Amino acid sequence: MAKQSGNERDLTLDKVRIRLRGDLLIDLSVSVAAGEILTIMGPSGSGKSTLLSFLGGFLSSEFEAEGRILLQGRDVTKLPAEKRHIGILFQDPLLFPHMSVGDNLSFGLASSLRGAKRRGHIEAALDHIEMTGFADRDPATLSGGQKARVALARILLSNPCALLLDEPFSKLDANLRQQMRHWVFEEARQRALPILLVTHDEADADAAGGRVIRLDVPKLVTG
Repeated sequence: MAKQSGNERDLTLDKVRIRLRGDLLIDLSVSVAAGEILTIMGPSGSGKSTLLSFLGGFLSSEFEAEGRILLQGRDVTKLPAEKRHIGILFQDPLLFPHMSVGDNLSFGLASSLRGAKRRGHIEAALDHIEMTGFADRDPATLSGGQKARVALARILLSNPCALLLDEPFSKLDANLRQQMRHWVFEEARQRALPILLVTHDEADADAAGGRVIRLDVPKLVTG
């Protein structure tokens, strides 16, 4: 049986090391508590997105990884991405262009939820993100902020146990960026999710509060 983390709702990285062609990119042991936002900062090439790929379960085979990922006391390291119950919000909303807004949200719901109950969950999610009546809209007609809200709502409808944020505010204008930071962080905290944010923007870290881990670009192995 996997060793339990200190808190049953923690996200724990236990001696996680990731290498690329022998070069050590990530060497990290840390726990993120329920409702806490841990910020990982660093320039391009420091391994931020690589770390999220490992946590999310889609790390490229060119990397070598060791260590464990514990979520709610379970060792999920070897589980496929869809069984980890880890939500990821990327820089781009990644809405399905051939689906309506409602169908995009439906994608986050369990297949066992059908009919009126399914539609009710979708409408409630739209009400919550102040987009009532948008179920039949084409995602292409949405503003950047609306797309970001739909993307997060879709993730939250899947009931994740942890949330990863991959610079999700970087493509928004300054006013909207501040608004979205507050909304995303507040939503995640209210749901008591452990949150790991990767960014190169100091303003993101300031808005998140809490601990910050700074990564450097690794020195390459020579010889």
